[in-house]
Amino acid sequence: MRRLLPFVLIGAALLAWELVVRSGLWSPLLFPPLEKILNELILFFSKSESLMEAWVSLYRALGGFALAAVAGVAIGMLMGRSAFAAALLDPLFSGTYAVPKIALFPIFIFVFGIGSLSKVALVFLECIYPIVIVTCQGARGVNRILLWSARNMGESRLRTFGRVVIPATAPYIFAGFRVALPVALIVVIITEMISSADGLGYMVIYALSSLKTDRMLAVVAVIALLGLALDRALVLLRDRLVYWEKLETYYV
Repeated sequence: MRRLLPFVLIGAALLAWELVVRSGLWSPLLFPPLEKILNELILFFSKSESLMEAWVSLYRALGGFALAAVAGVAIGMLMGRSAFAAALLDPLFSGTYAVPKIALFPIFIFVFGIGSLSKVALVFLECIYPIVIVTCQGARGVNRILLWSARNMGESRLRTFGRVVIPATAPYIFAGFRVALPVALIVVIITEMISSADGLGYMVIYALSSLKTDRMLAVVAVIALLGLALDRALVLLRDRLVYWEKLETYYV
């Protein structure tokens, strides 16, 4: 029954949409029937060109996310375990976190060009912040008793870091990843809508400008499915690698 709960909410939303369509209060151009959206969705998955557009957006999002994951974890661990690094870098990340990075996109286009590199760079910049901040909090909050126990047993600082600090911070690292991964997809879609001739974002804005609302909503559904698939894959990876956290959590 618990596995069916998400489908209940989705079914209710689809039913509400169909009721709005059949009410006749709004134009079908604004609220197309579910049948037309489904037809466009089937057409999307049946065309290799559409699948290639999805792949373009996916590799841009994952490319920027992967770079941010590597750099973000390294910087977050450094800030969490070094007071000097925290004092040096924390004001930078805290002060610039609220700045909308999309405002810098014209500069990125000027520097990196209108292709994929500018989009990957902006994804990197957007994703590194949550990864750094969450990783830093996790590394800073490692139980001191565990650190003292490792040092009393004769472990070096390096082995303590690898055997205690990293495993204790791993749940926070994946929490940061789970926040940053959908951000990567969002940023890619937005940048493709602004300046691109390929990708899912381009398909959305092209369908909208052509007054093909059903096609636009089908592409939006594809983006949602892609985001869900990426999140589930990340959760499965976390459960495989951070298995001890899964054993220690429960619902009351």
